[in-house]
Amino acid sequence: MQNKTGHSFKTLAAAACMLAWLGGQAAAQGAKGGPPRQFELKAESPKFWELFTEGSQLEKIATGFGFTEGPVWDPHGFLYVSDEEKNKLSRVYLDGRVETVLEIGDPDGSTLDAQGHLITTASVLRAIIQVDPNGQYKVLADKYQGKKFNSPNDIIVGPDGALYFTDPTLDLPKGEKQELDFQGVFRLGADGSVRLLTKDLTAPNGLAFSSDGKRLYVDDTRQHEIRVYDVGPNMELQNGRIFGKEEGRGGVPDGLRVDVKGNVYCTGPGGVWVWDAEGNHLGTVMMPESTANFNWGDADYTTIYFSSRTSIYRLKTKARGFVAGVKSPVAK
Repeated sequence: MQNKTGHSFKTLAAAACMLAWLGGQAAAQGAKGGPPRQFELKAESPKFWELFTEGSQLEKIATGFGFTEGPVWDPHGFLYVSDEEKNKLSRVYLDGRVETVLEIGDPDGSTLDAQGHLITTASVLRAIIQVDPNGQYKVLADKYQGKKFNSPNDIIVGPDGALYFTDPTLDLPKGEKQELDFQGVFRLGADGSVRLLTKDLTAPNGLAFSSDGKRLYVDDTRQHEIRVYDVGPNMELQNGRIFGKEEGRGGVPDGLRVDVKGNVYCTGPGGVWVWDAEGNHLGTVMMPESTANFNWGDADYTTIYFSSRTSIYRLKTKARGFVAGVKSPVAK
C-alpha cells in the first residue's frame, strides 16, 4: 500500500514514506499551479511498444472510493478491491457496480490462493485472513514466534502453493505496540506454519515471483528500490540485490507484478514503471491519479487493472500477465 493521510506511523521508516508520498501528491496533482496528472504511455525504450499499443486509451471502470488497494481478478468476471479509507472489501464489476463483501478496518493487499479462496491482509487485525463470498472470514495467521505481525501489507501465491507476504509497519494501528523488531517477508504454509524469509528491507511492500519461480522481487518503499532474490530449492531466499531504483516525485514503489516473459511492473513516480528482466527501465504508464496497486485481469490476463486513489481503471496491453496458479495461454 501507499501511505495515506491520517495514519499514525510507529517508525522513522514509515514517517519517511509518508513525507515522500505527500510530497509526490502535491507535485503530481497540480499543487502551486502545476498541471494536473494525465494518462500517458511514456516510453524510455522501443521495447516498451512490444508491451503496449501507441494511442491506447485508459478506461475508468468505477469511482467514488476513498483509497483503493489490492485489486484481484476473479475468473467469474469481476475484481475484488480494498478501500483502505472506507474500510471495505468489495466486488467491482465491469459495468461499474460495486458490492460490499466485508467491512473491516484498513484492508490491503489480496490474492486468490491455490484453491481459489480470497486471502486478504487485514491491517487492523495485524493478520492474514481468508474471506468467504458471504463476507465471513477466519484468521489464518497473526503471529510469528508468538509475537504479533506489524501490519501485513501485500500477499501472493508462490510456485509451491504457499502464501508469501510482506509485513512493514506502514499501517501499524494507532496506539498499538510493535512486537517484532524488524519488517519482514514471510511464507505461510498450508499447515499454518509461518517462516521468515528475509528482514533486510526497511519497508517491504509489493512482491512477485518470476514466472519460472526462480526469482522473488520485493520492493522497498522507503528506499525507492526493487530488490530481487534467487529462490532456493526449499524456497529460501539467496543473493539479495538491487534490481532497480525508482527516484522522483508523485509515487513510490508499492504494487508489483510480472508478465510471462519476465518483465517487471511496479508502481512508482507518476504511475507504473515497466522494467525488462535485466533491470532496464522500458517506460512508464503515467496515471491520472496516484496509483498504489494494480493486477492482471480478463480471461486472457492481458489487461491491467489499476487501483488508483478514488477510481479503478483498466488498460489493454500486448503482454500476458503472470498470475500464480493460473494456466495462461502460451505467450506469442
